[in-house]
Amino acid sequence: MSDPASPRVYPLRLYGDPVLRRKAKPLQATDTLTVPGFDPQTVRQVADTMLETMFEAHGVGLAAPQIGLPVRLFVAVEYEDDEEENEGQEKPLKSRVLRDFVMLNPLLKVIDKKKDRSYQEGCLSIPGIYEEGVPRARAVQVSYTDLDGAARVIEADDFLARVFQHEADHLDGVLFLDRLPAEVTEDYRKELLAIQQKSRTFLNDLAAHERQRKAGL
Repeated sequence: MSDPASPRVYPLRLYGDPVLRRKAKPLQATDTLTVPGFDPQTVRQVADTMLETMFEAHGVGLAAPQIGLPVRLFVAVEYEDDEEENEGQEKPLKSRVLRDFVMLNPLLKVIDKKKDRSYQEGCLSIPGIYEEGVPRARAVQVSYTDLDGAARVIEADDFLARVFQHEADHLDGVLFLDRLPAEVTEDYRKELLAIQQKSRTFLNDLAAHERQRKAGL
């Protein structure tokens, strides 16, 4: 496990972890948060580490429940289009970031109700599983609080709107597979059982680590 005082990244919670099914609670920018297994941190410190965790996992978004924190916080990024040739070399992920977002207590309002099913969707908490056909609104408006405690509003469409909806779902205990027919989840039964086993192993190790910390070992 990372340095409990200043982690570089957080371990990701996986499918089967109860925290992924909990409805997250509101928070304030001035709160102190404690990610299980680590020392208390400011919301800004947690958000910064969430972004690093997301980059390392090659993601586009990460919600607080995915690091074991049931609070209404997520981070996301918008990348530049990487379809252009780059002399055979893929650009480093961070160099492709156009904008990053840290959203506290986000509220989504659909501004284009037409459903878009054209993008493939995955989840860092369900590694290796990707599916097209997840219905998402084409455009949304998000009202949220930023790290300075200021109220913000942003509109997004297409893929970025999908990212925001995916991350907001996490705050209500909803996973992208839940928005597909049940037979899709059944098709991945073997893979999901393996992920659940990894989740149980992690939770057992985390509990043992916490007992050692409390005992001063």
